[in-house]
Amino acid sequence: MSSNSMADPRRPNKVLRYKPPSTENNPTLEDPTPDYMNLLGMIFSMCGLMLKSCPATKADMLNVHLIPHTHNDVGWLKTVDQYFYGARNDIQHAGVQYILDSVIPQLLADPTKRFIYVEVAFFYRWWQLQAESMRQAVRQLVSEGRLEFINGGWCMNDEAATHYNAMIDQMTLGLRFLQETFGECGRPRAAWHIDPFGHSREQASLFAQMGFDGFFFGRLDYQDKANREQLREMEQIWRASASLQPPSADLFTGVLPNGYNPPLSLCWDQFCSDSPIVDDASDENNVNSLVGYFLGTAAAQAKHYRTNHIVMTMGSDFQYENANLWYKNMDKLIKHVNTQQLNGSQVHVLYSTPTCYLWELFKANLSWSLKYDDFFPYADGPHHFWTGYFTSRPAFKRYERLSNNFLQVCNQLEALAGPVARTGPYGEGDSTVLRRAMAVAQHHDAVSGTEKQHVANDYAKRLAAGWDACQVLVSNALASISGNKENFIYCNYLNISVCPLTESASTFMVILYNPLGRRVSWNVRLPVKGAAYSVTDPNGQTVPNEVVPVSNFTRAVRRDRGDATHELIFPASAPPLGYSSYTVSKTASRDLRSRLAKRIREQAQPRVDAWSPRGIQNEHLRVLFDPVTGLLMEIQNLDKSISLPVSQNFFWYNASIGNDDSAQASGAYIFRPNRSEPLRVAGRAHTYLVKNKLVQEVYQNFSSWCSQVVRLYAGQAYVELEWTVGPIPIDDGLGKEIISRFETSLQTDGRFYTDSNGREILERRRDYRATWNLSQTEPVAGNYYPVNSRIYIKNKKFQLTVLTDRSQGGSSVADGSVELMVHRRLLYDDNRGVGEPLLEPGVYNDGLVVRGRHLVFLDTVESSAYQHRLQAQQEFMAPQLVLAPGGGPSFHRGQRSLKQFSALKQELPPSVHLLTLAQWDPSSVLIRLEHQFERGESANGSQPITVDLLHLFSSFTITSLQEMNLVANQKREAMKRLSWRPATGAARRQPYPPLDPLGVTLQPMEIRTFLATIRYTGPSGGQAEL
Repeated sequence: MSSNSMADPRRPNKVLRYKPPSTENNPTLEDPTPDYMNLLGMIFSMCGLMLKSCPATKADMLNVHLIPHTHNDVGWLKTVDQYFYGARNDIQHAGVQYILDSVIPQLLADPTKRFIYVEVAFFYRWWQLQAESMRQAVRQLVSEGRLEFINGGWCMNDEAATHYNAMIDQMTLGLRFLQETFGECGRPRAAWHIDPFGHSREQASLFAQMGFDGFFFGRLDYQDKANREQLREMEQIWRASASLQPPSADLFTGVLPNGYNPPLSLCWDQFCSDSPIVDDASDENNVNSLVGYFLGTAAAQAKHYRTNHIVMTMGSDFQYENANLWYKNMDKLIKHVNTQQLNGSQVHVLYSTPTCYLWELFKANLSWSLKYDDFFPYADGPHHFWTGYFTSRPAFKRYERLSNNFLQVCNQLEALAGPVARTGPYGEGDSTVLRRAMAVAQHHDAVSGTEKQHVANDYAKRLAAGWDACQVLVSNALASISGNKENFIYCNYLNISVCPLTESASTFMVILYNPLGRRVSWNVRLPVKGAAYSVTDPNGQTVPNEVVPVSNFTRAVRRDRGDATHELIFPASAPPLGYSSYTVSKTASRDLRSRLAKRIREQAQPRVDAWSPRGIQNEHLRVLFDPVTGLLMEIQNLDKSISLPVSQNFFWYNASIGNDDSAQASGAYIFRPNRSEPLRVAGRAHTYLVKNKLVQEVYQNFSSWCSQVVRLYAGQAYVELEWTVGPIPIDDGLGKEIISRFETSLQTDGRFYTDSNGREILERRRDYRATWNLSQTEPVAGNYYPVNSRIYIKNKKFQLTVLTDRSQGGSSVADGSVELMVHRRLLYDDNRGVGEPLLEPGVYNDGLVVRGRHLVFLDTVESSAYQHRLQAQQEFMAPQLVLAPGGGPSFHRGQRSLKQFSALKQELPPSVHLLTLAQWDPSSVLIRLEHQFERGESANGSQPITVDLLHLFSSFTITSLQEMNLVANQKREAMKRLSWRPATGAARRQPYPPLDPLGVTLQPMEIRTFLATIRYTGPSGGQAEL
């Protein structure tokens, strides 16, 4: 990650440290940590956080912590820019810059006042506009703990539709800016997710690994909240990993009492209509009544919490543009409530922050109950399940996932090629644009799909600008490493068979870059107009290939955006963290071309007679289809002699517009079908078969707006289902929610399994919640869960797993079944604030068309994890195709051309994932290694694994290494979180072993993060020929 933050003017001169002499077998590495982080102890003593700045409390009273705050959505009803500048106030009156402009003078004028701020994307922009005098004043406020940053990510990310890779990146981006700008004083101690619509276990685990002492959130299921209030379990310890050794993923977690709003009648923002406190001699004097009301409210709230400390959130969406209104009334509230102590009142009110409140809870020295599951799904009332957004805006959800994939490629090549990647023959490359756009896209009204349409367009525009900047960087890097300045082409519409270069050129290059730490195989599929081609690999060897017709499905989707008649298919592979270059040439005389074209046309015709029983197969799998309906009927695992009846079809739920039970309609947030049984899109599919040596495909047409290809490539251990849905018809006046459903004979006992943000798996039980007795009001929507990467069902022997290519909602509404919602088009708003129906227009303004893939595995329970873990990793970190006409000049005179390259000296073990390789500053890189298996899920994959990190890379030499926490804002050995005492399952914090770069050991699900100072091995980055 390149550094774009302001340098801290308090940065001291470099401190030279003594380093013991190294030995040849055990080299001692220099500590590369930035100087400001080596002074953590000194800076901490200067900071006013925790005890020093927290207002005094009273041990014998009920202490009410008032937390002045604002919640600033990084896009929702308005775009990011519109929110920051206060534009388009006809949509919503909100201007973030004015909030900070108004709050800071209030804090400077009165040392008792406090304020917390969360969204660094906005604060960063405000900071860039400030004079140095204001910056110094803000630094002082931060150092004294009066302005406190909470959470600290670029945004407050969603927790259902987000992937852990992007979650970590966006938190790292925000926290790094705070660290470099404010030092240790700017490091948040508490996580704060007051608005996301449900909370994932993986999020809590990541927060714990980031060093947070506690976590507060605002939304949870209405039944869950009522139960917790009764049991006084609004605060507890969340044990957020079944694999990591406690307490490394334990996180103290508190539910805020009123969402994130102030108590009723106590809102004093300019947007509120509550009465101000009038304490003059006036007929409007309301001190006694308001003080009495406040005392009663505090007493009622205290009944649900365990200590003599409670919290009130004094603020809400985009509040504090006129901070004086809030502070003037809170000053009066504090004064008059505390005056009642002279009359025997036992209530003490104070300005506070989440950190100060957390500290008081810790000092209470209580033991706290443990939570092991998550907070999905979320309902705010009967029939009101927020499970629609798991799927809303499916095209953007895919674009966000692809953008993360490309960002990791961009990050890696920037680190591997060095400075030339940023300034090279193709211009100025910049990974920051895409990094920030991706961070914004993680916001809980962005990738969630709950924003207005023009805001969704703006999010996509930001990502597109990021792609443009990264493509320049990737081109510079590839030219430098390969030795040739090619005219690199990025065809971003390959999923609809559009690529001008491959359609028109008689010869071209295909560069397959692999971002994984292990060699991968990949089936390349390119749009062409010729009938015959030759393909050669990096060593000049001929690669088998096939040419198939472009389907009518694809022609209908792409419309006038391309005119390729065929698709060229060939198998390719790429080495770990490297690329392979393939050369493609059009061949054959005119007569041979015509014969080949005729054969291609014939193989794509319906072949009912030759298809009995209808089926496709490769070395590993056989897939059978019903000869009457054309639907999937059975999957056979030939390696394990497993045969399972599996039917698959598309259905649609009729979206509710409200009924006698509830007026709730289905919308961007809410999923509510008007009946539990969905309707079939079609009872049968019109099919045809394409079959050759490389691939066998069954094309299924269900309707004019729903089709699918069931595909088996040679050597592939899963069934690929490529579905195309849309435009969803609405001329009948019915909103529709489209699902793909798999039905099997597996006895699943009401259980199914979904991933948490792409990492650990959670068991789900139909119509059941682990921590309270559920009163189910929606038998379908109330059983939907976020599926970020996979969902599966199993019996005691066999498991059916479905991988997704984006976040979707999914469930098992009946034993043996799995369903995934792939698309939604709705006619009514669900009354949760966005103010418009989910009615995406698509490119041609007649409705959105979405294409995606489901990958289906059938295996034994024991073997399934090894299959789906590796493939899911390859899906979210897929190889990147870069094309070129070929024949470009040398990058440097005399430089050899490299047709194949790997930046690793040896392949990483399958269980180890290189999660991050990114430039940190000009001389260092950020590295994250991840163990991608859970404890006990795979005999081979779940074992601890050791990696020689020091000698892993060939492109550069690591000259110094420092292990950090997950977000790299603390040294790992310096990260000391508050140790909370669980009521059961007590855990003892283990000291970190000394870092041995020659043997970095990873336990199941462990992520280890390093800052490495590096020295490049070549003039423009490392080069290793295979």
